[in-house]
Amino acid sequence: MNPIQSPQALTAPVKNRPRRRLDLSLPLPQRDVSLAVPLPLPPTSSSEPKSYSDLVRGDRIGSGAGGTVYKVVHRPTSRVYALKIISGNHDETVRRQICREIKILRDVNHPNVVKCHEMFDQNGEIEVLLEFMDKGSLEGAHVWNEHHLSDLSRQILNGLAYLHRRHIVHRDIKPSNLLRNSENNVKIADFGVSRVLTQTIEPCNSSVGTIAYMSPERINTDLNQGMYDGCAGDIWSFGVCVLEFFLGRFPFNAKGDWASLMCAICMSQPPEAPENASPEFRHFVSSCLQREPARRQTAVQLLQHPFVRQNRSPQNLYQLLPHPMSSSSS
Repeated sequence: MNPIQSPQALTAPVKNRPRRRLDLSLPLPQRDVSLAVPLPLPPTSSSEPKSYSDLVRGDRIGSGAGGTVYKVVHRPTSRVYALKIISGNHDETVRRQICREIKILRDVNHPNVVKCHEMFDQNGEIEVLLEFMDKGSLEGAHVWNEHHLSDLSRQILNGLAYLHRRHIVHRDIKPSNLLRNSENNVKIADFGVSRVLTQTIEPCNSSVGTIAYMSPERINTDLNQGMYDGCAGDIWSFGVCVLEFFLGRFPFNAKGDWASLMCAICMSQPPEAPENASPEFRHFVSSCLQREPARRQTAVQLLQHPFVRQNRSPQNLYQLLPHPMSSSSS
C-alpha cells in the first residue's frame, strides 16, 4: 500500500512572485492656462482720491449746454485728466440728484466708457474729474471704410451694452460724446449726468445738435403710446451717428432749424445707407433706425450682427479721422 501523501506534496509548486506595492499617491491636477484668472493687483495711484488743490487747470478743450471741459494735470502724479464744470444754478434737490448720479458713475469701469474719477463741489459749482482722451471727439469724422467703421461700431456697442446691463441710459449719444485716444480706443462720454441735466434745462434752450440725434418717440411723445424706452433711444442715436460717419454728413434732409429738424425726424422715413454700401452695412443701419422702438435691435444683438463680426482686428482709427477740434460736448 502506497503511503498517503501530505496536502503539501499534492499542491503544485508556486513560483515566488514579487509582492505588488500599492501606489497611494494622487496625480496633481493639470493646469489649464486658458482658464487662469490673474490675482487682483493692489489699487494704483490713479484710483486713489484726488485733491482739488493738486489739479492744475490748462486749456479749455470743450464746451456746450451742459458745461465746460478743461484739461488739467494732477501735480503729484503728472497724470492728465479732463475736468468738466457743470453749468447752471441748480437748487439743492437737483444738486443732490446730480451728486448721487456721479457717485454711481464712479463705479462704472469699462474700456469703452470714459472713466469718472472724482467729483468736487467748488463754491456751488459741481466739477467732475474724467479720463482724458487725447484725440478728441468723433465730431466731423468721415469713416467711409466699412472695415474701420465696423471696428468703431463694435467698440461703441460694447460700451452701450455694458451701460444698459447696469440699467444706465445715456440719452445723449452723438459724435461729440464719442471720444478717442492714441491707443485706438473709442469711448462713450457724458453718460448719466446728461440724464439729470435734461430735467433742468428748458426745452426751448436745448441745442439743435442734441435734438438731431434724438429718437422720434422722444421728440414726439404721442408716438409709441407715450412710452419711452431709453435703451432703444440710445440705439437710434447710435444708428444716426454711424450713418453720419459713413456719409460724412448728417443723414437727415433738414434746413437746420429746430422745427424742420423735428419734422424730418418724426414725419419722414428713417434714413438708409446708400446702395453702394454693402448689404451687411445697409441691414445694420436699418436694424438701428426703426421707427418702432421694439423693432430696433439691442446693443447685445447688434454685437452679433455680421457687419460687426466681420472684422475683429484692431484698426488704426485715428489715422483715418480728422484732427481733434474744439467740440461742443454737453
